[in-house]
Amino acid sequence: MTTGNAPWTGLIPTEDTALACTDTGGDGTAIIYLNGQFATQGYWRRTIAELGPQWRHITFDERGRGRKSRTSSDYSLEAAVRDVDAVLAARGVERAVVVGWSYGAVVAAHWAHRNPGRAIGTVLVDGCYPYDWMDEAMEQRIRKLFKRMRPVMAALRPTGLTPRLNADEQAESNIELGWLSRADTLGPVLDAVQVPTRYVVASGTSLGSKGDEQERIRTSLTGVTARNANIEIAAKVPSNHGAILSKECRAIADATREVARLGEKSH
Repeated sequence: MTTGNAPWTGLIPTEDTALACTDTGGDGTAIIYLNGQFATQGYWRRTIAELGPQWRHITFDERGRGRKSRTSSDYSLEAAVRDVDAVLAARGVERAVVVGWSYGAVVAAHWAHRNPGRAIGTVLVDGCYPYDWMDEAMEQRIRKLFKRMRPVMAALRPTGLTPRLNADEQAESNIELGWLSRADTLGPVLDAVQVPTRYVVASGTSLGSKGDEQERIRTSLTGVTARNANIEIAAKVPSNHGAILSKECRAIADATREVARLGEKSH
């Protein structure tokens, strides 16, 4: 834990880009929040308010997301994991609770797996499900979806609500996530997690899913929790994937407090 930190907002240079970051400062346990694939740090405001000022909250916009983070030649998940290290190093944080939603949950699991001495605990919000949902037909479906959304994305881009990645880059990022989420790829990462980890699971659909696809994907957690005693489901909430951060901040905050308590106790 670091002490005496003043609130800070600015850009953190890393590799060929720079990341817009906000650090509330303070002497509390640090929490770093990892966004959905094309979301921004503002999505976490209700969770941060629910947890309160006794914590040190660190948020940032990933490469090419938001209004200020700069673009990059590398939008891979590996780059996203490296960016967690870059932000924590720039803010002088040695250990933190890692809270990730959707794509950010996968990044959080990879980072916690590689840094068991630095991750106090992990909260995975409706993401990081080891399930074989990606195949060649799904690749084509994803490319068509992002091509169809291109005009809307372009119109909203100046507001920071949509990323500055082009449609092809967004599609490739989503496709990479699908292949990396397959059971034989993501499963071993979760099996090796050594820190307290809690899932907050949504209900219903997510963008681009059909019927009960998303609910079937979520069933993969049965095997995850059976194999690794560090991982539990903290809550199954009624909100869908897109609304979970705005409507279920209490459940996310409760899970965060739990993993922080357990992680600090075991350290």
